[in-house]
Amino acid sequence: MALPAYAPDPEPVPPEADPGAIRACLTAQMLADFDREWDFVLDEAKQTHSLEDVQDLLAKWRLMAYHELKYPGSYARMMATVERTLATGKAPAGSISGEEMMARIQARLAG
Repeated sequence: MALPAYAPDPEPVPPEADPGAIRACLTAQMLADFDREWDFVLDEAKQTHSLEDVQDLLAKWRLMAYHELKYPGSYARMMATVERTLATGKAPAGSISGEEMMARIQARLAG
């Protein structure tokens, strides 16, 4: 009896820009953060009568969900880095300042 052919896992694809599709891709930690932001943005949308912030939030979390699908645990690592940076007041080794980042962006756009 022959073994079935090995098929590697397919490359993950980004979820649709829909709250349910995004939520289905999130870890428990991410889900709590998404829901907190979602509730806040919806309350703001009720006041402003604009969906722009809702669309921005969905775009942001769609990318974050996709990144987590491609690199499991990346969100937890990022949040640990944020917590460590806030606790110590020191940026992680190898990071650059906002000014340096802007200078690099400007140089790249000019080149």
